[in-house]
Amino acid sequence: MPKLPAEAYAIIEGRHSDPFHYLGLHPEGDKSVVRAFLPEASNVEAVGEHGEVAPLDRVHDAGLFIGALPNGSKHYQLRAKFAGNVVEFEDAYRFPPILTDFDLYLLGEGTDQRLYDKLGAHPMRLEGVDGIGFVVLAPNARRVSVVGDFNFWDGRRHAMRVRGAGYWELFVPHAKAGDHYKFEIIGPHGHLLPLKSDPMAFASEVRPKTASIVFDEAHLPRPRPAPDGINALSAPMSIYEVHLGSWRRKNGDEWLTYRELAEQLPAYARDMGFTHLEFLPVSEHPFDGSWGYQPTGLYAPTSRFGTPEDFAALVDACHREGVGVLLDWVPGHFPDDPHGLGSFDGTAVYEHANPLQGRHLDWGTLIYNYGRTEVTNFLVSNALFWMERYAIDGLRVDAVASMLYLDYSRPPGAWIPNQYGGRENIEAINFLRRVNTEVFARFPQATTAAEESTAWPQVSRPVEFGGLGFGYKWNMGWMHDTLNYISKDPIHRKHHHGDILFGLHYAFSENFILPLSHDEVVHGKRSILGRMPGDEWQRFANLRAYYSFMFGHPGKKLLFMGAEIAQSREWNHDQSLDWHLLEYKSHYGIQSLIRDLNRVYRAVPALHQMDCDQAGFEWVITDDANRNVFAWLRKGFDDHSRCLVIVNFSPNVYRDYRVRVPIAGKWKEVFNSDSAHYGGTNVGNIGEVQAADGELRLTIPPLAAIFLVPES
Repeated sequence: MPKLPAEAYAIIEGRHSDPFHYLGLHPEGDKSVVRAFLPEASNVEAVGEHGEVAPLDRVHDAGLFIGALPNGSKHYQLRAKFAGNVVEFEDAYRFPPILTDFDLYLLGEGTDQRLYDKLGAHPMRLEGVDGIGFVVLAPNARRVSVVGDFNFWDGRRHAMRVRGAGYWELFVPHAKAGDHYKFEIIGPHGHLLPLKSDPMAFASEVRPKTASIVFDEAHLPRPRPAPDGINALSAPMSIYEVHLGSWRRKNGDEWLTYRELAEQLPAYARDMGFTHLEFLPVSEHPFDGSWGYQPTGLYAPTSRFGTPEDFAALVDACHREGVGVLLDWVPGHFPDDPHGLGSFDGTAVYEHANPLQGRHLDWGTLIYNYGRTEVTNFLVSNALFWMERYAIDGLRVDAVASMLYLDYSRPPGAWIPNQYGGRENIEAINFLRRVNTEVFARFPQATTAAEESTAWPQVSRPVEFGGLGFGYKWNMGWMHDTLNYISKDPIHRKHHHGDILFGLHYAFSENFILPLSHDEVVHGKRSILGRMPGDEWQRFANLRAYYSFMFGHPGKKLLFMGAEIAQSREWNHDQSLDWHLLEYKSHYGIQSLIRDLNRVYRAVPALHQMDCDQAGFEWVITDDANRNVFAWLRKGFDDHSRCLVIVNFSPNVYRDYRVRVPIAGKWKEVFNSDSAHYGGTNVGNIGEVQAADGELRLTIPPLAAIFLVPES
């Protein structure tokens, strides 16, 4: 065999960083030399564009072949014999680059808002040949190969070329949609890393398998849009938060598919009167017990429940029913599973290299490096991706507090201050502002909501006014204070009167959502019903009063699944909700209550139009601590649009209870949580009360709320 240059051995050994420099067609003097590396091939020929055939000599037993084409041939195919079978195919190393110079400029600048159109795996036709273009970021790798169903998972066969600042690319002819693939990477120190899934993959294998799957987005149906204005501050917004794997199950303990969910869940949400469904994270994740909050594939709807087309069908079904779709989005951290983003090219590409910045102590997860252009571009593009590809109506951003503070849940000395010596994560703040700016600019009908548990100011105020730019913020303080209050025996509630009053001091400082979320029904906290004191009747009456208080309170509403049927036990992600409870009148009554609360909330403008405006609220009774009674007026845009909300958190009936009102005449009792229909005692005001001398003289039922509106 002839003596070979060093780069030939680099090809053979799978460590060449620029295989196009050696493989493919190259002019050498007056010849056009073809070099091909085809392990296991016994005979190889190059077939020119005019049909001319040139045998290639086997110059190394590992499968390196070299030969000359007649002058003038620029395109060729390879014909190879493998164990008696002759195969004719295109040579990946004869094709031009995939990324243009302008693509590389935008990638380097971090301003490509459609990163998902460039990186990842994309079916394409190049020089008349169908195949898949693969592109991945690995700036410190020595060599990157794509391996998959199309090349026997052999990293020597399809080594990629590097472009720009570490973007590796390769067009693999005749690879196709449905092929499984990963990236094989040699790190900067020459070590072969665990195979990596594609960070930009649109589909993945069902866990515990972790390969990415080529998906042709051209065949992804675009869901119809949601109704206009569904996310507006003046619109009713009642969110049903759902974990898709445990809402319902079939055949004992099997998940429902996206298609099966589409047949049941949107219709249920519409029947219950919810305006939105919020899905716990659907991005691909390896561990069921993370509930999706430790994602490894931000661009892939989890394959647990079906394909991307199936997920699009679920979104479309929601919109068909007039229900908006919000996704729980997790840009705050990611797991360190070996196939994921962690140490992607043998160095910290997506995370901070320093564990004092790059690892969460509470969750054992890695933290994105928000100061790196490529990382923020990856995350911003992902936010836009769900809206552009799947018509998602909004993102609830998880764990925002952990992103804002460098010392979040860290002891002294275990964090690194910012450039000014402070604890604020300046890069994360800029990232969040950019996400919100881009979302509202590109998708003005969409919204974002922050799970933010601190007193950070102006979370839901515009970026141009110094805010973070979110559409809404979860009101965690309201949730903690009111659950603390309602869990007390009524005889002790007068000592905790301020738990109800305090929230109204800041209720309009942000655009708030009142959350009773999944986090409140796990880890020993008990179900919402389980927090209610008293005997069986009192527990359900307390729950009815509490839910009614929530729907009468300023702010948009959110209930986690199961709360609407008074689930008795804590939520378990491995089990269906206890739908059999609806056979009992008390649980069926709670479901009916939530349905009617949603109906009234949507039908009475005063209960939603000024949810986030101080002018839409007026206290009427704040000082009746001894009787555990609160009363306030909700106001709509119209001067006559008023709703009086009265809540009695004691087990006593109060008759001839006087409440001043601003409008004379008849007031209709449009809702009473003590109705026998919900399991109550039917104490109330027989549907209406006449205001006399500016007062209503009311009968207030026990552990209950009543809503009254002036007759138009």
